[in-house]
Amino acid sequence: MKILGIESSCDETAAAVVEDGRIVKSNIIATSLDEHKLYGGVVPEIASRRHAESISGVVKEALETANCTMEDIDAVAVTFAPGLIGALLVGVNFAKGLAEATGKPLVPVHHLRSHIASNYLTSDVEPPFLCLVVSGGHSHIVAVNSYTDYKIIGKTRDDAAGEALDKAGRSMGLPYPGGISIDKISKDGNADAFAFPHPRVDGAPYDFSFSGLKTSVINIIHNSQQKGEEINIKDLAASFQKNVVGCLVSNLEKVAKDFGYNKIVLAGGVSANSLLRSECEKLCQKHKWQLFLPELKYCGDNGAMVAAQGYYEFVAGVKADADLNAYATMPIDNVNF
Repeated sequence: MKILGIESSCDETAAAVVEDGRIVKSNIIATSLDEHKLYGGVVPEIASRRHAESISGVVKEALETANCTMEDIDAVAVTFAPGLIGALLVGVNFAKGLAEATGKPLVPVHHLRSHIASNYLTSDVEPPFLCLVVSGGHSHIVAVNSYTDYKIIGKTRDDAAGEALDKAGRSMGLPYPGGISIDKISKDGNADAFAFPHPRVDGAPYDFSFSGLKTSVINIIHNSQQKGEEINIKDLAASFQKNVVGCLVSNLEKVAKDFGYNKIVLAGGVSANSLLRSECEKLCQKHKWQLFLPELKYCGDNGAMVAAQGYYEFVAGVKADADLNAYATMPIDNVNF
């Protein structure tokens, strides 16, 4: 079964053809990242315009690369939530038109579910498992009970980990995306040079809070400027990244131990972070747990992960009509369309 997946939730316009939820036949991505770098972050209006300009060509290239036509496609899967609403609408409306014109079923896909599905493209992992989903907009610990059944066990109460890394990187004067820049320069920094608090959420031992850490970076920089002192940015970046990753991994360990999980999965854009990957490897070696990591090329937004999850949604009987809408927010465990 071949699924055409379409993704446009942020600044990547992507399309892919995936067979049986596991075999990637094509995966085409057009990004407007360089343009957003000029503004230090994603500009929603620019992202929407670039999606509108690119989506037709990206879908056409995905089909051609997979050596198939729409006649060979069994269903059209599209990200419909969550994300930038204007960006999502471009993908949703294109997918609706394409499905209507070709008589193919339309499958709505939740963005975070598709990030988790990126692991199906590179390993034989199957639910149930525990997944740490970390991206620019989300930080969740999710119990994946089946391909379409999820339960949130822990989540951020304010900033997502990726958002905190990006904003901290901007405060340090690093190029956007700040999280990637921090990861690069941290390799040459002293991760113990700066002390940061380890935030805890009262009454919610599995939840995260990163806004205070981000503020700590701003305060350190501000105080040094007032005193006329130089800051070693590599040390500051390494120390901040160590703390963020420490928060993520310690909560992941708590959940896995308390709920009896021995199969751990990483997903989301921040799953490409080198320190997070290595610390999760150490954690799972320590407890003799299985660890599954998506290939780096599938960590960011892409169409293949949408097509992969779309396959399992379609098999479960999930289909939408031509009145499908896009939604800026929607929990992974309570999907409605």
